[in-house]
Amino acid sequence: MSQPLQGITVVSLEQAIAAPFCTRQLADLGARVIKIERPGVGDFARAYDSRVRGLSSHFVWTNRSKESVTMDVKHAQAAPVLEALLARADVLVQNLAPGAAARLGLDYEALSARFPRLIVCDISGYGADGPYRDKKAYDLLVQSESGFVSVTGTPGEGVKAGASVADIAAGMYAYSNILAALIERGQTGRGKRIDISMLESTVEWMGFPLYYAFDGAEPPPRAGAAHATIYPYGPFPTGDGKTVMLGLQNEREWNTFCERVLEDPALATHPDYADNTLRSANRAALRARIVEAFAALSAEQVTARLEAAGIANARVNTMADVWAHPQLAARGRWRQVDTPAGPVPALLPPGVQEARMDPVPAVGEHTDAVLAELGLTPAQVAALHGAGAV
Repeated sequence: MSQPLQGITVVSLEQAIAAPFCTRQLADLGARVIKIERPGVGDFARAYDSRVRGLSSHFVWTNRSKESVTMDVKHAQAAPVLEALLARADVLVQNLAPGAAARLGLDYEALSARFPRLIVCDISGYGADGPYRDKKAYDLLVQSESGFVSVTGTPGEGVKAGASVADIAAGMYAYSNILAALIERGQTGRGKRIDISMLESTVEWMGFPLYYAFDGAEPPPRAGAAHATIYPYGPFPTGDGKTVMLGLQNEREWNTFCERVLEDPALATHPDYADNTLRSANRAALRARIVEAFAALSAEQVTARLEAAGIANARVNTMADVWAHPQLAARGRWRQVDTPAGPVPALLPPGVQEARMDPVPAVGEHTDAVLAELGLTPAQVAALHGAGAV
């Protein structure tokens, strides 16, 4: 199967989530991704948990279709091996500790003279300069620094997202910038440096609350799972103990909702609820009216009314529900990938009908094969192993 990034080689000095998530997207599209890991232990994300038949959920998610090569990048005997890999590479991705790549001579400035076509993507918490350059950064910490936690949660407490949104944001901006750099290189013949920070990536996603709070205005209030500024838009309990998520966007939908779902058309023109500003200001009283109406109905009955009225709605699904989601099944979005613990299901990347879905590698699984590909003899490979360089 022809894939758009076939023939592209990526060397990645990666750990945790942001860089591995970026390079997995590249691998999905056919790039060869050579993942450099610590000898013996590998990427520390391998030890985050053991929920996937003894393997880490984070690692299985972000590392399929890669080749694992163990290497101590600080070891003198490893340097020529890494040099040989970079000579064949199109892209270097790294999210080492701040300043570590430069100390190893793996920054763009040091590499570009020898490898002018090489694209170097640095992923860090706060960027390559500025007062926060050397500050440690983890997903929760960047969610906090970006203001995300301040606008997420309940009125009484800010909370982080349940997924690693700062890591994901940085990984996706790295991925898209690498694709753009490959196109640019096709025009100029030269590589470039890409500097991605988790903070800037997450703050970009904060555009709405930032502008909502523009020029000293109050930020959007924390509203739990409800929308901060549109109402009714959020979760409502039903009579059978389940929850239905509503999403009303405009006055036409509000009128239809009152008439056909609540079966109370007079509520649409009630002076406390006549427009969205009033509904948001009086949401506690309006919520009580809606909950009272839904108490006599099951979630299935509420959903049926909402669908008949053309009102946006959703179930509040558990992880088990998502694994069995009928829409994903109907569109054939699940595949199987192999892992060191056996096959597991994996979702096709959004936007593609087929993708490269090769195994999740064991630590160092491809070390000897890649070294042989570089021209090293079995004796030379054995010597590198014996020295602890790989």
